[in-house]
Amino acid sequence: MLIETLKSLFDRDLNKLKSEIEAYQDESKIWAIDKNIANSTGNICLHLIGNINAYIGAEIGKTGYNRNRPLEFSSKDIPKSELISKIEDTISVVNNALDSLTEADLAAIYPQIVFEKEMTTGFFLVHLSTHLAYHLGQINYHRRLV
Repeated sequence: MLIETLKSLFDRDLNKLKSEIEAYQDESKIWAIDKNIANSTGNICLHLIGNINAYIGAEIGKTGYNRNRPLEFSSKDIPKSELISKIEDTISVVNNALDSLTEADLAAIYPQIVFEKEMTTGFFLVHLSTHLAYHLGQINYHRRLV
């Protein structure tokens, strides 16, 4: 049951991320920052894509994804169409990875130490979903602000 819930939440929020990116009429605003906003929508989007592809895609789905976290925050001016394509690819990665899980897998310890202690895969997947939702709120606010 948790697997289907997670699939639904990731699908909903990744599609919302896609629609938020699409909603920027002026593509340059995706990369806007000012003294009070340290990260642009574009960089938060890249961060979410990297985070999900590393922790769900590479670790659970065995995709071979290699994360470069510093580039998530230093890359600039990637076209909106490319961001959308990356989001769509991430949706597929998440669905494939979560489809490979069993309830027993959710109860097992996640293979990486992420927060300096062991946690179950289920707990970490819930965390990743809330992490996505947190940043999605930032993106929505940023879009309306700029």
